[in-house]
Amino acid sequence: MLNEEKTDALLTVHLNCDPGREVREMLDTKQAYGKKDGVQYYHVIQSFKPGEVTPELALEIATEFAREHLPGFETVISVHVDKEHIHAHLIFNSVNADTGRKYHSNAQTYYKQLRAASDRLCREHGLSVIIEGDSSKAVSYIEWLRQSKGQPTFRSMLEADLRTAIEDANDLGHFFMLMEHMGWEISHGNRLGFRLRGQDRFMVPGRKNPLFTEDGILAAIQGNLSAIEAGRRPPSSFRAPYQPYKKHPKYTGFLALYVHYLYVLGKIEKRQYPPRMTPHLRKEVLRFERCREQFAFLRENNISTQEDMTTFQARTEDTLTGLMKRRTILNVRKKKRRALYDALADVEALAEARRLYDEGLSGMEAEAARYTDASALLDSCGIPRDRLAAEKAELYRQLAELNRSIRAERRKLVLCEEVMEKVPNMKRSIENLETKEVLHNEHRRR
Repeated sequence: MLNEEKTDALLTVHLNCDPGREVREMLDTKQAYGKKDGVQYYHVIQSFKPGEVTPELALEIATEFAREHLPGFETVISVHVDKEHIHAHLIFNSVNADTGRKYHSNAQTYYKQLRAASDRLCREHGLSVIIEGDSSKAVSYIEWLRQSKGQPTFRSMLEADLRTAIEDANDLGHFFMLMEHMGWEISHGNRLGFRLRGQDRFMVPGRKNPLFTEDGILAAIQGNLSAIEAGRRPPSSFRAPYQPYKKHPKYTGFLALYVHYLYVLGKIEKRQYPPRMTPHLRKEVLRFERCREQFAFLRENNISTQEDMTTFQARTEDTLTGLMKRRTILNVRKKKRRALYDALADVEALAEARRLYDEGLSGMEAEAARYTDASALLDSCGIPRDRLAAEKAELYRQLAELNRSIRAERRKLVLCEEVMEKVPNMKRSIENLETKEVLHNEHRRR
């Protein structure tokens, strides 16, 4: 933050701390109040529209903001002018030096308190305010600037291409192929990421719009796009198969323990247990749905004993190994065809660049050359393009299905580990709670 080599000019202010000792004093505050865990510091950036503000005014606004919104917090403010737009950095201690209270940051505090205070100060000084609205509509300053000038942003381009591919795709694998042919590289991690070739970072549109998660895309491809967009249904939904009525079973082993534990958590949530609960159990109440998910997993797979669990884990690991082998085989096939598959993508993605180059537009030389090389490779491979495209789509479909199956099996193993880790603690918690309840009831009778 205070690296002068990165800036053309730098102004700084220290609030509630001394220059050169800010870090030491912040650590001393944490030590004094016994709050050294969790978030250590917070970092806020105030950006201003180019040409609207001087460094001195930016520093004045940032200082007013800190004094109003962060009283008692040790804060360091610096104004940087190394970018086109002047911006102020504020770093403040997570623990208040006057009260010892920790600052808690979430979406609500950001948009209703921090952002609102900053915007109000900017208006009072006659400055522009970047897009007001809820968190789902928030965009970066660069995106906002380009949108205000009617220019497409990378994110808006990505979302437009995602919608086009969803409309045109037959299945998930076909969707991935279409996105690749539009020039996007895809990251198949826990969340889908996309970037144009040449970009450094992947964008993850599913963070802001559940339609663009893998489940949302799959559901939309299956004909549910209009319902999802209108909010009439979630991007994905699980519908349990119909089962005839059965008498409530008598659970044993792990299942019986979970039934008892969920009952106890329900009583705690309704404040029907003695008021003094341990922090551990308060956290467990917040994770009530997670416990229910684990119980449903055990019941669905008929796991009641340690032996059942060991057998299920071994069977799941064997299934996972088989899936991984099948995926390796498909990836080898994909690697052998990589040059041809990339050529298919280049021909689709760069056709417009080649047309513009042929019309005499400068700056398209590299793209036009790539298009020519890709087209020549496809012409010389001896495989008709439509057949090669169908082969690629089918391969991508199989890989998409395998990836989903692999994640599902890994999820089962994670649940097994969570259950085995939780069971001993559940037993101890239930015993302690029941002992407390007995003592509490005896005390009340006296």
